[in-house]
Amino acid sequence: MTQAKTNPSHVFLLDVDNTLLDNDRFAADLRAHLTREFGLSECERYWAIYEQLRDSLGYADYLGAAQHFRQDNDTRPGMFTLAYWLLDYPFEQWVYPKALETIDELNKLGKAVILSDGDIVFQPHKIERAGIHAAVRGEVLIFVHKEVALAAMQERYPAPHYVMVDDKPNLLAKMKRVLGDRLTTVFVRQGHYALQADLTGLQPSLDYTINAISDLPALAAELVRAAA
Repeated sequence: MTQAKTNPSHVFLLDVDNTLLDNDRFAADLRAHLTREFGLSECERYWAIYEQLRDSLGYADYLGAAQHFRQDNDTRPGMFTLAYWLLDYPFEQWVYPKALETIDELNKLGKAVILSDGDIVFQPHKIERAGIHAAVRGEVLIFVHKEVALAAMQERYPAPHYVMVDDKPNLLAKMKRVLGDRLTTVFVRQGHYALQADLTGLQPSLDYTINAISDLPALAAELVRAAA
């Protein structure tokens, strides 16, 4: 990662999974691959391990789940197939329409920065493979819990105002409670988390809701004009 060199008026913080990239499609393809290679019961065992790790670690860890899953499948050739499948998965195919163009537009208005959570190997690999790393010019932050790493984010990218775009409304609310009026929250209704989200009683309430990441440039331009 390169050190930020400018101090724009707006820094646009972008989540990755189900915000820029259809991670639900990846999960469905992984489920299908595990079922073909190991059978339905073993597929369910992998996902049970995955859920346990996510609960304990606080983020998705597909490679860690594969390491634990290996314990009862170590002699099966399919384990090597799984490793190659994960590393070679074509994430670039499931970037949402106009997501990369959206990043280009945001960089004309301020600075676009990836603010993601995840493991230290597979998440950056996914971002690189999808073409997102190049689109944001290497401006990528990945934390275990991004909502509690806002001080580090601000130190690296100082700005009068931030815009956070995410598919998880509860996370947006947590960040808003920390940054207050310096943060504009944008909820993007993509992916299963967003479609199942209950916004009743959410405090503070979301500032904006969009239906697709391709709707963001128009909103971002409006926000920058209003601030000016």
